[in-house]
Amino acid sequence: MSHRQLAEDIIKHIGTEKNVHSLVHCATRLRFTLNDRSKADKAAIEKLNGVVTVMESGGQFQVVIGNTVPEVYREIGEFTNLLEDSTSSSARSSEESTSLFGKFVDIVSGIFTPLLGVMAGAGILKGLLGICINAKWLSPEDTSYQILFAASDSLFYFLPLLLAFTSARKFKANPFVAVTIAGALIYPTIQELTKGGGDVSFFGIPVVLMSYTSTVIPIILAVFVMGYIERFFNKVIHESVKNFITPLILLVTVVPLTLIVFGPFGVYAGNGIAAVLLKVFSFSPTLAGALIAMAWQVLVIFGIHWGLVPVILNNIAVHGKDHIKPATAPAVFSQAGASIGVMLKTKNKKLKSLAGSTAVSAVFGITEPAVYGVTLRLKKPFIAAVISAGVGGAIIGYSQSIAIASGLPSLLTLPIFYGQGFTGFLIGISVSFVLSIVLTYLIGFKDPVDEEDAPAASSAPASENEHGVKAAHVKSPLSGEVIKLEEVQDKAFSSGALGKGAAIIPSEGKLFAPVTGVVTTVFPTGHAYGLTSESGAEVLIHIGLDTVQLGGRHFTPKVEQGQTITEGELLAEFDIEAIQAAGLSVTTPVIITNSGEFSDIIEIEEKQVTPGQSFLHLV
Repeated sequence: MSHRQLAEDIIKHIGTEKNVHSLVHCATRLRFTLNDRSKADKAAIEKLNGVVTVMESGGQFQVVIGNTVPEVYREIGEFTNLLEDSTSSSARSSEESTSLFGKFVDIVSGIFTPLLGVMAGAGILKGLLGICINAKWLSPEDTSYQILFAASDSLFYFLPLLLAFTSARKFKANPFVAVTIAGALIYPTIQELTKGGGDVSFFGIPVVLMSYTSTVIPIILAVFVMGYIERFFNKVIHESVKNFITPLILLVTVVPLTLIVFGPFGVYAGNGIAAVLLKVFSFSPTLAGALIAMAWQVLVIFGIHWGLVPVILNNIAVHGKDHIKPATAPAVFSQAGASIGVMLKTKNKKLKSLAGSTAVSAVFGITEPAVYGVTLRLKKPFIAAVISAGVGGAIIGYSQSIAIASGLPSLLTLPIFYGQGFTGFLIGISVSFVLSIVLTYLIGFKDPVDEEDAPAASSAPASENEHGVKAAHVKSPLSGEVIKLEEVQDKAFSSGALGKGAAIIPSEGKLFAPVTGVVTTVFPTGHAYGLTSESGAEVLIHIGLDTVQLGGRHFTPKVEQGQTITEGELLAEFDIEAIQAAGLSVTTPVIITNSGEFSDIIEIEEKQVTPGQSFLHLV
């Protein structure tokens, strides 16, 4: 039975979508909160091919499926509004166990990922065109140049349109309405109003206009809010008219909201930051240079950097020079350096290729591919780049370097910084570039694994069994008391339906890798982990019983999905006392979910184990 068919059958026998108050899932089961339990046909659901069993516990109607539960859960979201009506366990845990910065990074990286290839290509083309201009091979007036420049610049100019589409996919909103909203922001009439400089209002509400071309945050915020508005009106508007009434409402509300609220946020915040930095410059150019360089990429991400642009242009127009622009250059070169550091460090072939190409575009002044595709996505390289930029910025600030014209900092625009403090400027960008490479390499990052490099059972030699899986030992992941699986007070585990294994009542809140292999699943709440060993064994470790309801509290994951691990490596930490205080058991089943691929799974005789001690023997 397909995942889609199973999902449809479960919803049918549960009493249809209307009988579901909320739906979440954990590592092995769908957890329904029903409006009327009597409408659910438990027996019919248990007979479905793909359902292990059905349990009722803690006010939830739990359909145990096993490792494929995420796929079935996603299929339910495709033909119902249940995933929109309730916050999924993954979403809740993300809110509770992930930092605000971490959530922001994950969202932005996910939105930019589909664009990275073309973004890197466009950035390199821009750089090559710059070389052609500097070498006098092409002139800006040449139509050939203008055509190629349009090809290189169109992605960045119309970036809000592309981000609208990918954001809509991320936030489960209508992508065509999202693109239409983005189109309104960069519509020629709006652009002309921006250039006109006169007062603009929307039914008496003042509108602070700005150019939305090449911006990032305003459209992401707009689509995020649009998703909630869309889901609300899709529920209350009749089916016969919602296909055009809901988009009408979205256009009428979200476009003005973006122009009035989301855009001006960048303007006002930028103006405030510009005022602060000018004050700092007045008493310590060194400190100001460091602050500008460290903050610049963060300001660009939020679109707040536009507040500094008028100050820079005014300084050049009035004084013939500016001290702020040079301090932004280390931010550019440090991102290039961080990308090179990633390229040198990673063993992931795709990431190595991406990091190399984004480094090239970054030295030509186009940092978006490096930031959104590499450094921000991996987090630590971005931090290394910010630190390195600060060092370079301090050198440039101390040298009181100047810019005599406005332009994107890059290898091609070095002449605009020629003059006072030029030597210090060159030292500053060089230091930020090299230091960023070194810091990124030394600090490291969690290296994603190429799928083709992941340990696979099919590569096993003569010791494979008839299923192509090696015999293996699974070591104990915990310290504590060993109990038989059938003694676990949870039918999904004790029945053996999810696989054979044993359980441990832990005495210490540290979970270690029982095998060498790959982390295939880290449940967002941090209470369950799926591992695939080098021998092909699929290991599920479920810390505690019903602990998904803690929403990630008391669990601290130390690994990520896709990460390679070695036996004995720390996977997670958890607070035993806090979990027990919440009325939950810490009994931890260790299951071999592909038990059918082994002739036998033999448990140890010992009643007490420590991490690294033999636990299960797979033959």
